[in-house]
Amino acid sequence: MKEKPRDLEVSGRKKLKPIHAGPRGSSCTPNEPKSIPEITLARNIHQMTVSDQPTSTSRKEHSQKAGKASSVKSAPLVKVPSVGGKLKNLNDIAALILYKRCKNIIIIAGAGISTASGIPDFRTPGTGLYDNLQQYNIPCPEAIFDIDYFTYNPKPFFSLVKELYPGNYQPNYIHYFVKMLHEKGLLLKMYTQNIDGLERKAGIPSEKLVEAHGTFSTASCHSCCKPFPAKIAQEAIMNDKIPRCKACSGIVKPDIVFFGEDLPKRFYRFSKDFVNADLVFIMGTSLEIEPFASIVDSARSYVPRLLLNRDLVGPFKRKPMRNTDVAELGDLIENIKRLVGILGWEEKMDELIRAHTHPVMNSEQPSTFQKENVGQSYQATVLKEVKSKGKTSRNVKPMNNWKIKSETQRTFNTTLAASLKTRETVTSSESSSSSDTESTCSSGY
Repeated sequence: MKEKPRDLEVSGRKKLKPIHAGPRGSSCTPNEPKSIPEITLARNIHQMTVSDQPTSTSRKEHSQKAGKASSVKSAPLVKVPSVGGKLKNLNDIAALILYKRCKNIIIIAGAGISTASGIPDFRTPGTGLYDNLQQYNIPCPEAIFDIDYFTYNPKPFFSLVKELYPGNYQPNYIHYFVKMLHEKGLLLKMYTQNIDGLERKAGIPSEKLVEAHGTFSTASCHSCCKPFPAKIAQEAIMNDKIPRCKACSGIVKPDIVFFGEDLPKRFYRFSKDFVNADLVFIMGTSLEIEPFASIVDSARSYVPRLLLNRDLVGPFKRKPMRNTDVAELGDLIENIKRLVGILGWEEKMDELIRAHTHPVMNSEQPSTFQKENVGQSYQATVLKEVKSKGKTSRNVKPMNNWKIKSETQRTFNTTLAASLKTRETVTSSESSSSSDTESTCSSGY
């Protein structure tokens, strides 16, 4: 018995038409028209090879190329160091600052930061202060800052201290760099050995300063330790007199630290500062005088340290350097300028220095303070003239800010320009005269 065809139903229903495979396996019958858009589209899609279709791999490569192109345009100048990686140079230190990995910077500074201001340090052979004290007839150079020798013979110190008083010299690029760190909210503290007062003169707030070797801003009696007016003591010293305490007649000296004296109490709070530090700068110091020299090791072992100095000193010389230590030797000013350049702070540094050294006093556009003062003085002059003529002050209209007569404005501008010219002349004469005086010291002894 023959088997029934599979395409016929047993129930006797009509035989289904067999499905013929069209071109490339299309599902159309031979008699169906081939110009229908749907059929044409299906045929074209099926005929596409695998290589013609966009794969996931090609899309990924395309996105990677686009991302690479965009990253090249916005790539930073420096790359942030990997965590635990070795720091190599100033670029790595700058990256830590730019990427805000370091926000609490401590500065450890010595006399080397003030040499660019014309103040010699203490220990440089030939030019240091200790090599130029023969005129004072002291047993050894350090004796001039020894408290026992001062008690025995204070005259050598008072002869030298006239040149040590702040005022003859100006801050340099390094001091203003520290000021810039403060203005950017990055300066935690500055620990300085210097007594020249240039940090204060650069505008660094006193609460950010730890003057480990004292300051000229205060004075006290050597015998009873009673505070004494610093200005009165300075006037006596400048007049070749020895200031005396009114209470006990003891010798008064500026509150700078001598050999044999204890450092200020504020210095011994360094452990609270260094535990919060995430970057330490060591600049222009020999790290030979204790206890100041030991604070360089007070930061945590993983905290980066940057040595900007003429030579390797302290633990950077005695021990192998850590992975987080960077030493840039050579001219201190040049290295600081390199760092500022990498950070991209050149314009802001120039503005900061100009603001401190040459205050903006444009005769064509006076400041608001100048406008108000001159406007008030002009108004007062007009009121005085009106009253002298017997007129009531009601006829005088109050002045608004800088709305004064053009003649008065021109007079003010002329006077201001003349005063600026006079100031420049006085400043140049003072600078020429100060260059003739003997060079003074900063500190860091």
